[in-house]
Formats: sequence, structure tokens, C-alpha cells
Amino acid sequence: MDTTPAPRRAARNAIQAVLFDLDGTLADTAPDLARALNALLREQGRAPLAFDHIRARVSQGGAALVRLGFGAELDRERFEALRARFLEHYRSGLCVATRLFPGMAQVLETIERRGLAWGVVTNKPAWLTAPLIQALDLTRRAGCIVCGDTTERKKPSPLPLLHACRCLGLAPARCLYVGDDPRDIEAGRAAGMTTLAVRYGYIHPTSDPAEWGADGLIGHARELLDWLPPPALPGEALG
Repeated sequence: MDTTPAPRRAARNAIQAVLFDLDGTLADTAPDLARALNALLREQGRAPLAFDHIRARVSQGGAALVRLGFGAELDRERFEALRARFLEHYRSGLCVATRLFPGMAQVLETIERRGLAWGVVTNKPAWLTAPLIQALDLTRRAGCIVCGDTTERKKPSPLPLLHACRCLGLAPARCLYVGDDPRDIEAGRAAGMTTLAVRYGYIHPTSDPAEWGADGLIGHARELLDWLPPPALPGEALG
């Protein structure tokens, strides 16, 4: 059971929008990314890797997955060729097994029902993010979608999150950022947002979310609702 203290009432009542990291926070993309990496490994005559081994690295991005499969000592030309081929494999099956995490669909519905905004801030490039969000049928519902190439720098820079605030017309202090990687929390804190680390995400075995400096930890998507302003009417049911 999560032992994170309840959020301060003042901070909770200030939140007007929730911003989500994509991979490992909003959506479980690991099955399709693992499929792409193992397809590349087989193509190169190498043995596939266990899913759990790959899953722990997904939030670190495609470059980290290529290095996981082929080692960190690749020369630049070889690395770039493998990375490009990995992305081809991934794009060909972008949303085969990818799903929202358990409870997330109901959380998004509840956020909307309470009159709050939500959006996505990811390091994934737009040419992969846009079709994935579309396949999940979320494009028209998201208040903003900020990708890894939307701003000059990616997370852990706060620039993407500050851009999301401008898109929503909200001050950073009115936004909650939720992520599963230390870079997410670093970016959110630098932007001046309340931050939540998710324990259900793609956490590397050597990393402890309790040490990332987030304002809180959640073990399931629906625990996020405890950090939002309460419903206008008592007795609101989730879902």
C-alpha cells in the first residue's frame, strides 16, 4: 500500500490541469517497443531479450533500447543505422499491444468531468507520438500534446512543460506533472509544477522513485485523483 502523505489541501485545490508523460505513465507502450527491439535483434542475428529486461529501460528512449540490445560501444554510424531500423520496426506496429494503463481511461474521464484539462508531454518525437495518440483515440480530448521535438530541448529541460502551460493558458503552479522517470520529475520541478512519480511505470531496478524529489508517489492510476480538487458534488464515482 502506498504510504505517501495526503497532498496539501491548498496545493490540491490549485490544480487545473494534469500533464502526463506518455511511455510508462499514460500508456503501456513496452510490448510494442520490446517487439521492435527483438525484431531488430533477430534481423541482426542476435538472440531476443526478455520482456522484463527491456521494459525497465523503455522510459529512457529508443537510443537506450538500441544500446541495451547492442552494447554501449557502438560507433556513431553503426548506432544511427541500428536506431533508424529500430524505429522503422516500431512504427510498423506502433499500437498493436499498446494500451492505457489500468484505470487510466476512467481517470481521464473523471478529470474531464471535473472540468479540468489534461495533456501529454513526452520526449517521443512527433512523427511517432501523433499517430500513437490518434490510435488511442485521445487526440481530440488532449488539451495539448508536446513532443520531444516541439521545443528546442527535451526533458529534463522544463521547456516542454512550460510550452504546455502556454498552450493551456495556465501558470505552472496550476499544473500537475506525472511521470515514471527521474527526468520527468526534474523537468516538472524546474518548471514550478507539482510532480507525481508513478510506481507502476518502467522503473529501472536500481532506481527508487522515492529518491527523485517528487511531491508524491502513486502505485495505481486512480490514486492520481487524490491530488486533484474534489468533485463539485459529493459521492462522485470513478468510472
